[in-house]
Amino acid sequence: MADFSHKPTLTGDLVVLRPVTEADVPALLPLFEDPEVIRLTGGHTRFDEAALLEWYGSRGAQDDRLDLAVVERATGRVVGEAVLTAWDPDNESCAFRIAFVPDAVGRGLGTEATRLIVGHGFEALGLYRIWLEVYAFNPRARRAYEKAGFRAEGVLRGALLWEGERVDATVMSVLAPEWGSVQAG
Repeated sequence: MADFSHKPTLTGDLVVLRPVTEADVPALLPLFEDPEVIRLTGGHTRFDEAALLEWYGSRGAQDDRLDLAVVERATGRVVGEAVLTAWDPDNESCAFRIAFVPDAVGRGLGTEATRLIVGHGFEALGLYRIWLEVYAFNPRARRAYEKAGFRAEGVLRGALLWEGERVDATVMSVLAPEWGSVQAG
């Protein structure tokens, strides 16, 4: 059975994932201010710094989700977040989301961070299914998810209304029985 009360530190070659705290808010602010990051994540809600301090300050106390800061090993800088959320204990599944500040993309950090947290979900938490949604206008993220083993399951047509246009979202998942072969390949 999953135990989300333990907040691990997961170390890779390029990144370290560690529990996120309110001290990370200054580094994470671009996630909530950059127009392109906001578009790619479909973020309609705006947050001020006080709300973000409260939110990130409360993540360690949550026992039904895992919020980790992504730290670039080469610089020690917080460059994003990786999250397992929407835990469904009856079906041993979780949703996954990840986001990076604009200058941290395209260097393999997201692929490694995804593999670390998804691996933790299967190997340490005993999850069976980890899923996500990716918008049609974010093909770079979709490719990264596919490299990490996620497969498309279906399309949520017109799932996002963005600047007057409807955008499809693809639901993707990876299952525990697939995970070992994904990592070996």
